[in-house]
Amino acid sequence: MNFWEQIFLDNSVRQYAMVASIVLVAYVFKRFIGRYVSWLFFFLMQRMGRVIERKEFIDMIVEPVEKFLFVFISYLALRSLVFPKILIVSFRKIATPDITEAIGETLLIWFFFQMLLRLVDYVAFVMGKKADLTPEQDDNQLVVFFKDFLKVVIIIIGALTMISVVFHKEITNILAGFSIIAAAMALAARESLENLIASFIIFFDKPFTTGDLLKVNSITGTVEKIGLRSTRIRTAEKTYVTVPNKQMVDSIVDNMSLRTHRRAEFKLVLDNHNTAEQVRALLSGIKEILKDQRIVDSNVFLADVAAEGYTITVDYLSGQLEFKSFSIMKEEVQLRIIETVEKMNLQMAGSERSVRIITDQPSSPQGNASVVPTA
Repeated sequence: MNFWEQIFLDNSVRQYAMVASIVLVAYVFKRFIGRYVSWLFFFLMQRMGRVIERKEFIDMIVEPVEKFLFVFISYLALRSLVFPKILIVSFRKIATPDITEAIGETLLIWFFFQMLLRLVDYVAFVMGKKADLTPEQDDNQLVVFFKDFLKVVIIIIGALTMISVVFHKEITNILAGFSIIAAAMALAARESLENLIASFIIFFDKPFTTGDLLKVNSITGTVEKIGLRSTRIRTAEKTYVTVPNKQMVDSIVDNMSLRTHRRAEFKLVLDNHNTAEQVRALLSGIKEILKDQRIVDSNVFLADVAAEGYTITVDYLSGQLEFKSFSIMKEEVQLRIIETVEKMNLQMAGSERSVRIITDQPSSPQGNASVVPTA
């Protein structure tokens, strides 16, 4: 008998050689085949009028495509062999041929949906680049949100497909059973569902977006990510705080990034030995200082006259500045006011001065004088 026709484990040597050759060729040329299929898919996308990035598309898609094609070709090649009768055993009423076929189908489904997940990553990459062209951050966060959402949907579909194909179960029966399980899970995971619904509210109502400076409850920081369940905030202390989306929706959120103005207020208390002309001159000087193009409105007035001193109240509104720029401007204004007070030789309330107290004593006709420092 010819060597190639010899039977070994119910298959000829020729059949084994052909299957091994096919698997080997598929492995050696998987990169080429995967890149060719990716190019073909890219060409079809262009013919459909889709504007996509060629290099990024090939780099992101080629790896899952080549893995899927290699597994697919190997699976078809191995199926051409007859499963050896000597290896057929049952394990809990499941025969080994069924087990091997189930493993092959599982790998096929796994790599196919891996390819779909990578395609979602690429679509998100393209949409993210388009969103970067707009000054708003809403589009960027929306891309991240729906990328995560689509991945969850694809994973669920993949799990249902695997159950249907590998375990030969009816999807309708599974979905009917899932409806009961889902109702029970909905009650058990009510808080998680509320967070998921709250995430949709955040994205469509848009009370805040990524990059906004927020104050919610006792937390103040910058939003770094809005997820399906929670919002991540980076505080001024550089800690990373996770806040459930339901709490973000139900709580009072102060979006400090959307402030149209920033307000500053402070008070000057002058010693009551300063004259009215000096106080009037100081008021005029402060008003001149506040004639700054960054300040849109201001108010300076003598608020109180008391034994402790004269109180001048100063408040003003700046334009839409970042907090750091506003702090710098506020410092400049206060330093100029201090310089004005010094130039006018005005005394602030509480500055140290001496008060002479005269006491008359019978034994000393000239009297006795003492100096008491006061603050």
